[in-house]
Amino acid sequence: MLPVSVSTLEPNADSKPLITAQTLLTRLSTSLRLALSYCRPWTDFIDRAAFAKPASFSDATSRLRKNFSYFRANYLTILTAVLAFSLITHPFSLIILLSLIAAWLFLYALRPSELPLVIWGRTYSDIEKLAILVVLTVVVIFFTSVGSLLISGIMMGIAIVCAHGAFRMSEDLFLDEQEPFGLGLFSFVSAAANAAAPVIVSRV
Repeated sequence: MLPVSVSTLEPNADSKPLITAQTLLTRLSTSLRLALSYCRPWTDFIDRAAFAKPASFSDATSRLRKNFSYFRANYLTILTAVLAFSLITHPFSLIILLSLIAAWLFLYALRPSELPLVIWGRTYSDIEKLAILVVLTVVVIFFTSVGSLLISGIMMGIAIVCAHGAFRMSEDLFLDEQEPFGLGLFSFVSAAANAAAPVIVSRV
């Protein structure tokens, strides 16, 4: 008989990030479906009969404010779609951004604290990993094409939103009740932050 030792720590260490990742993805998926459910009917959004040139700049800003309050989730959906299209049409930048997100998830947020990161024989603490990832994020955003691509995509989306909001007549739009500002895709962003923040804060 040969002595065999079975470690019960390694399966737990391997299963913990998988469970955390599954929980995170579930929360994000649920929040995304909930956020999209707040979109107004797209037939109302693109109704050609409801478009007209604003009489003045104040009229355009008034329309924009009311349209944004009514079509908030639709506008944020379009902004997200424009950003996604910008990244898809630039695969190199998309790969860099996905690699950065994967680094944050698998090297820090979803990595068990009892499983140290060892590179070339050196063990890195959580603070060191956080500092490296922050520096890497700054480099990727400000010194590669990712930052300019994100900014241009956001600006293009804002231009589309402003054009629609200024030319779409708002006289036929009525809000049944005052909706909290966190509805729509803002709730998805908030849920994503709430899902990731406890994991990250607990590591600091």
